[in-house]
Amino acid sequence: MNIGKLLFSKAIVSVVLLAAVGGAVLLWWRLAPDGAEQKYRTAPAKTGDVTQTVSANGTLNPVVLVNVGTQVSGTVKKLHVDFNDRVKANQVLLELDPALLQAQVRQDEANLNSARAARELAVANEARSRTLFQQEFISKQDYDTAVQARKFGQAQVEQATAQLAKDHTNLNYAVIRSPVSGVVVDRTVDVGQTVAASFQTPTLFRIAQDLRKMQIDSNFAEADIGNIKVGQPVVFGVDAFPNRTFSASVKQVRLNATVQQNVVTYDVVVAVENPEEILRPGMTAYVNVIVAQHQSVLLVPNAALRFRPEAGPEAAAPKHRPQEERGDGTKATVYVLSDSRLVPKPVRVGISDGRYTEIVSGEVKDGDHVVIGAAVTATPGGPPSTLRMRMF
Repeated sequence: MNIGKLLFSKAIVSVVLLAAVGGAVLLWWRLAPDGAEQKYRTAPAKTGDVTQTVSANGTLNPVVLVNVGTQVSGTVKKLHVDFNDRVKANQVLLELDPALLQAQVRQDEANLNSARAARELAVANEARSRTLFQQEFISKQDYDTAVQARKFGQAQVEQATAQLAKDHTNLNYAVIRSPVSGVVVDRTVDVGQTVAASFQTPTLFRIAQDLRKMQIDSNFAEADIGNIKVGQPVVFGVDAFPNRTFSASVKQVRLNATVQQNVVTYDVVVAVENPEEILRPGMTAYVNVIVAQHQSVLLVPNAALRFRPEAGPEAAAPKHRPQEERGDGTKATVYVLSDSRLVPKPVRVGISDGRYTEIVSGEVKDGDHVVIGAAVTATPGGPPSTLRMRMF
């Protein structure tokens, strides 16, 4: 009997609770606004700084990178430097086997001595012919032949002297020296390897003159190149130091265009100071050229400029057709909520950093909540409810 009364009492309590909850929900439903605030997400317009950049990838390179080659062929006899070695100008880098070049020099010396002997004989013959011609013992033609033989002998001596000088120079080229002071960043030969000088001089070493001063060679799209000027500040990052940002400046905007798959790009050279020498040749740099900076200006999220309401009772008609272009003073429209209605606000926009855009003029003020999109979730007829009832 007591159990029955207890169950009856719990049932009465449950009915009362359900009635109370139902009445509260009905009261909230009648007093709540029409739901426009719950349909959209908003963000405040605020005052702040904005920086507009254009981006591209590039490669770090030394400002001066010298390819050291050879002008003579031969076998590598001795290496004096290796990768990463610091060298001074005129320092010996490599020696080729000089045996063949030395033999050629000795042959040239012998040819020169032979030419000198022939010249001495021609000079003596010319002197005798002159005497005989004066005494009318030989004809003028015989005398002229002797003069010509002397001149030919002199030419032979000069030719042999030039050949000897040339082969002496080639012998000196067997010792490869550094043309500049710097750091060896590449070596392409080993001891015992044969190098052949041809129309294209083979590269034996690559020497960076000064790794404390480097440059980035980057390719920017033609749509961005008009905003880039010499001297503009640059920030960039590299994969080797993901948590660090480096500063630089635009050094040169080259006129020569590169076309790949109908895409036109221009080479922009960025000057980089590398006092710690932690940036290395060949690193990929993610370059951002700062083309404009404005401080203490009114900003709205870019999503507010992209938002377009669907046709509905809460959407007021815009005063003009919104434009999607960007640029200083370009017309656009943002929306704010007023009395549960979307109200378009015409504005003129300035520069953008990809997240926020400057409002140059218009009806939006600091602190206004602009609509940036539709709500992520919504329950039909009202906001989602988290109330749970436990049934006895």
